Amino acid sequence: MKATISSALRSLGLLHISDRIFYLYQRSKNKKNNTEFELANPEVKLPPDYMMFESYGLNYSKYYNEGKKTAQWILDIVKPYIKFENKKILDWGCGPARVVRHMPTLLGNTNQVFGTDYNPKTIQWCSQFIKSVEFSKNELDPPTVYEDETFDMIYGISIFTHLSEEKNIAWYEELIRVANVGAVLFLTTQGDAYLEKMTEKEKEIYNKGEIVERGKVVEGHRVYSTFHPPVYMRNLFEKHAKVLKHIPGVKKEWGIEQDIWVLKKEF
Repeated sequence: MKATISSALRSLGLLHISDRIFYLYQRSKNKKNNTEFELANPEVKLPPDYMMFESYGLNYSKYYNEGKKTAQWILDIVKPYIKFENKKILDWGCGPARVVRHMPTLLGNTNQVFGTDYNPKTIQWCSQFIKSVEFSKNELDPPTVYEDETFDMIYGISIFTHLSEEKNIAWYEELIRVANVGAVLFLTTQGDAYLEKMTEKEKEIYNKGEIVERGKVVEGHRVYSTFHPPVYMRNLFEKHAKVLKHIPGVKKEWGIEQDIWVLKKEF
């Protein structure tokens, strides 16, 4: 039912309006807890409300504390494959620094941390308030500003999920370009666990091994949604890298996990 309603809103061009209403609801719902967080943590720089909402909802405590947990979660998964000494790490699609702001502390000062995003307001805010990370702006289409073979690790959390098939392919090629030989990539996609959210027509496409796109909204925005059959992504990834680990997402009490892909650029 939710998938059908979402499809109807897209067709009518009303999805951004419904998203705005949901934002206002979230701001009202979280006002008390957010005020308490600000008073208890005056040293924590927080992005503007809608910037935060676009990235991760509108709960200040979850933005900050869950961001730190996510950063540690990423490092725990990749640590069997990389030794973090004098490494360069890129957060691709960093948003308002929910995760990347914690990386310098968790990694230690022998490593360099970078973040890139297509939203100019986001990058302006990050550059002003998160001084331990070096930020740059990219466009919705590649390339980034970085030179070939710059990074030893690249991660992108729920970025492919808001891009078209064409941009999925183009951005993967770009990530491979800026990754060193031997670099580790950590990427997430919406896989089989999301079948329950799809319409019957979408399931037919997905089960053929084809990407499903929910467009008719601004690409790159949180309401643009893409679903990725694992067989499709494996074929794409293995053009330039070895798949070290694929962890299929599952349904949790809080929602649905995305698939995790850990890759190594070998050539």
